[in-house]
Amino acid sequence: MFLAIDVGNTHIMLGIYKDEDILVYWRLPTREDSTEDELGMVVKNLLHNSRLGLKDIDSIAISSVVPPLMYSLERMATKYFKVDPLIIGPGIKTGLNIVTDNPREVGADRIVNAVAAYHLYNGPLIIVDFGTATTFCAISEDGDYLGGVIAPGIGISLEALFEKAAKLPRVEIIRPERVIGKDTVSSMQSGIVFGFVGQVDGIVRRMKGEFRLSPRVLATGGFASLIARESETINEVNTLLTLEGLRIIQNMNKRGAEK
Repeated sequence: MFLAIDVGNTHIMLGIYKDEDILVYWRLPTREDSTEDELGMVVKNLLHNSRLGLKDIDSIAISSVVPPLMYSLERMATKYFKVDPLIIGPGIKTGLNIVTDNPREVGADRIVNAVAAYHLYNGPLIIVDFGTATTFCAISEDGDYLGGVIAPGIGISLEALFEKAAKLPRVEIIRPERVIGKDTVSSMQSGIVFGFVGQVDGIVRRMKGEFRLSPRVLATGGFASLIARESETINEVNTLLTLEGLRIIQNMNKRGAEK
């Protein structure tokens, strides 16, 4: 079985695959100071609760945008699973042609999303990832990674509002009943939800103007379903896109190593 690990600034996503089928997946909070033993015991317990064990895992791939955690993750893989993990980065076969000014600047999560999206849906594509940042990635009909947009994410925007405005509370991020709020909480919820819907639709429409062919718009990440329900431009939601990309890249590199 294959263990896919995607490390974001806010959450870590883990998924267990048997061949092309995902059996189970989890979302954990990201802690930069986690040790290999902490990570190993957490994953061991998650596997145990799913009636799986460490010996069931024979391959691991890791995508991370949190450099301080990489040492612990690699040590966890070798110490607990006896596996040398595939780390997404320069030199790894992805099948993706990155045509930005500096390909090394493109985050591992964006590369993995692009690989999965093009493999599953073909191109052209716009991928909207609702993570700590909201990112927009453009993929051509030929599978070229063209570049994208990076904007503040929903969670950090709401947190900044709470921290900088003394009288505003923390609120749950849900769709309010109406746009015009009748109290502070619903007004904040309206601003966050419909504000981000407007941002997404506005950016996507402008991006579409720079494509030769009309792209399909795919959303992923924690708030993808919430925003997609209100959006006029998002065509489909795939919340497991990054894990799928890790599986695809793992298979590419496994086949390459076997030749």
